[in-house]
Formats: sequence, structure tokens, C-alpha cells
Amino acid sequence: MVCLYCGAATSVINSRPQKRLNHIWRRRQCEDCAAVFTTSEAPDLLKSLLLTDGSHTEAFSRDKLFLSLHDSLKHRQTALSDATSLTDTILSKLMPHVHDASLDRKHIVAQSLEVLQRFDRAASVHYQAYHPLRA
Repeated sequence: MVCLYCGAATSVINSRPQKRLNHIWRRRQCEDCAAVFTTSEAPDLLKSLLLTDGSHTEAFSRDKLFLSLHDSLKHRQTALSDATSLTDTILSKLMPHVHDASLDRKHIVAQSLEVLQRFDRAASVHYQAYHPLRA
């Protein structure tokens, strides 16, 4: 990685894995100007995971999951931060169930409903109305 300020090479001076979100936090220092800054590495789910729904397959989108949660949480004053946190929670619960780089739509909906039911019943009812579990 290059320095944000001068464009020279950087080196990692501290690194910590973030288990819950499958991220890596890194502190970097520029080899020329000695500037220090922080980066975060995360897997690119859009390019790494597929969403399957019977015979239909598409790229997984974290943004679609976030927007569906946000839409169900609109009645809350903290909808944006709640949807962000819940998206991270749902993804951390889904990652152990990834098989062959794909996630089944039913599993995503079921996990989302489970998390929402614990967090806000009204939001879970709204979510289920727009994302029914198909047989």
C-alpha cells in the first residue's frame, strides 16, 4: 500500500484480526514521510459469494441485505446505525454456513428474521412480509 500523503511505500507496524467481522485492522507507517494511518481489510463479498435461490444464482450483495433491514427499521430513530450493526451481525452468523462460495436465500432470510425477532418484533414482521420464507 502507498502513503495517503506522499505516495511512497508503507509498512505495517501493528495488525489485529477482527473475528466478528472477518476484518483485519492495520496501522501503517510511511517509509518516507513517517506519516501513520489506519487501514481495514475486509473480504469483497460481492466478488466472492453467490446467492442461490433454486435455479437462480446472482452475486451476493451486502448492500441489498442492509437496505432490506433498513427498510424494516424505518420506524426507529436509529434505523441507520441499527441496520448497519444488524447487517454485520447477520453476516457473521452466515459466514460459517457458506458452502462452495454460495449462500442460499432461505438461509439468509431465516437468519435475518431470527436476529430481527430478538431486536425488534415490528421490524421482523415487516421484513417477513417482504421476504417470505419460500418452501
